[in-house]
Amino acid sequence: MTELRLPPEWEPCEAVMLAWPHEDTDWANMLDEVRRTYGQIIKALADRTKVIIIGPKAPDSSYYPEGTRLENIIYYRIPTDDTWTRDYGPITVFTPDGAQHLDFCFNGWGLKFASARDNMTTRHLCSNGALPYPRVSHLGFILEGGGIDTDGQGFILTTASCQLNPNRNGEISRKEIDGILKKELGAHTIAWLNNGALDGDDTDGHIDTLARIVPPGDTILFSGCSDPDDSNYGPLQRMKEELTELRRPNGMPFNLIELPIPSPIYDPDDGTRLPATYANFLIVNKAVLLPVYGQPLPDATARMAVMAAMPEYEIICIDCRSLIRQHGSLHCATMQIPKQKKLK
Repeated sequence: MTELRLPPEWEPCEAVMLAWPHEDTDWANMLDEVRRTYGQIIKALADRTKVIIIGPKAPDSSYYPEGTRLENIIYYRIPTDDTWTRDYGPITVFTPDGAQHLDFCFNGWGLKFASARDNMTTRHLCSNGALPYPRVSHLGFILEGGGIDTDGQGFILTTASCQLNPNRNGEISRKEIDGILKKELGAHTIAWLNNGALDGDDTDGHIDTLARIVPPGDTILFSGCSDPDDSNYGPLQRMKEELTELRRPNGMPFNLIELPIPSPIYDPDDGTRLPATYANFLIVNKAVLLPVYGQPLPDATARMAVMAAMPEYEIICIDCRSLIRQHGSLHCATMQIPKQKKLK
């Protein structure tokens, strides 16, 4: 048995980490709107787990909806560049001696954006006791939490467009990255998707925008497109074909459930398409926080698909039209801290 295990998102959660939007982030011109969205996310989380909020200034609780469980919210003053904690927060693994927070390098999705302060977040949180488990530094390798997904039993799903992009780890080969992920995350299988990036996605094709493994680990919810005139149609159709051929460790295919993609949403400033996706949901303590975009039919279709995949989970829809303005959504804005579970 491997000495490491990367737990899936649906296992019990100790806390979820977010970064409060502030004036020195790209949210500066829409702080009021995005803070209301964060308030909705924080309330939904605080009903189910502890919430760790970081940032250079304390969050303004006036943005929390009435009834928010303030006793479950903890703030730590830490400098941040941006709010996408999924990609610079700790990746937690279980070992025979207990949980560890793996601290990989974050370079702003390939040097696209400022990242020096975000890259120090896990170090700061572990050094002041804000995170519960020991920190293990892997700053020589760039890895973002949104770029991997797992069944919790050693199977990891990822994308070649992100992991093999030279803007992350230079010219390192697929075989070398495969070996690193297996060693550091306790995996036996790294399944690579070669298709599927969404228009406007500045992460170079994170898996959490495209395809998600859901409990008990035999089903994948994936972004699909039925409109041949949509620019996302070809890449997503080819990704669907790859997923159809994908096999679980026991040799069986995955159950595949298709999520729609929202109707095109465009940046009001420059007119470019934004990478809105329903696959960017968060599973936390028997609930699913599902991003929606003010589109009644696609929103409802996505909700029904998630319900079909996870019938025992409560589905909580969060309007994420503000988040998508900065090319991210709900999963990108959160990072779960699993409850400690030692390997036998």
